[in-house]
Amino acid sequence: MYYAVGIVVILALVILSSSIRVVQEYERGVIFRLGRVIEEAKGPGLFFIIPIIDRMVKVNLQIVTLDVPPQDVITRDNVTVRVTAVCYFQVFQPVRAIVEIQNYLFATSQIAQTTLRAVLSKADLDEILSERDRLNADLQRIIDDLTDPWGIKVALVEIKDVDLPTEMQRAMAKQAEAERERRAKVINAEGEFQAAQRLAEAGEIMSRHPLAYQLRYLQTVTDVAAEQNSTLVIPIPVELLRGFQAAFGGGDVPTPPPPPTP
Repeated sequence: MYYAVGIVVILALVILSSSIRVVQEYERGVIFRLGRVIEEAKGPGLFFIIPIIDRMVKVNLQIVTLDVPPQDVITRDNVTVRVTAVCYFQVFQPVRAIVEIQNYLFATSQIAQTTLRAVLSKADLDEILSERDRLNADLQRIIDDLTDPWGIKVALVEIKDVDLPTEMQRAMAKQAEAERERRAKVINAEGEFQAAQRLAEAGEIMSRHPLAYQLRYLQTVTDVAAEQNSTLVIPIPVELLRGFQAAFGGGDVPTPPPPPTP
């Protein structure tokens, strides 16, 4: 008698434990009754199912970070690069994610790989390096359209790394160096042009004011005299005195006699 009661209690506990399901806040439970989905996904909370007849499949609704394996891509300008990316997606319809596709994680990974190769093969190398935002938006839109029938929403796709061949890295380094040299020469030439333009303007001003020319001459002599020289010989041409004469209205400056004729 006692053995029979004990067996019944044990069986009841086993059946009760197999019929209780707990669904977390970030999960939903899809219940199949005799192979057919009975209603919308359950959760979160505590639920009871009929043992043997019902089967519950839990689906995680958290955002999944999917690393896309490195893909060898031949760009439109025939350059072979290896590209890695990351895809962020989330299940928003659990029933469709279980019923419409066998393994939505694997299927999304495959779609991301093939789409990455297809999109980047239509772009040049310069576009891949400089227009990642546009390419990321194109990848996100295409992958999201393909996975939408499975109840999956692709939130973001980012290209992480672009590995170039060694020869291409050397060529790009030479190109960058040549570009820097070109910019340096252009800046140097622009500086010389501006300096020459300023000197021309200064010369024009001095030509209208002879005294300014003489003062500039004396300033240059002062700068030279500031050096540690023991002797400084300064020739003073008569034209210098004529400039001061014209400025201050002095008397005539005697003209030196011409050299004797041999």
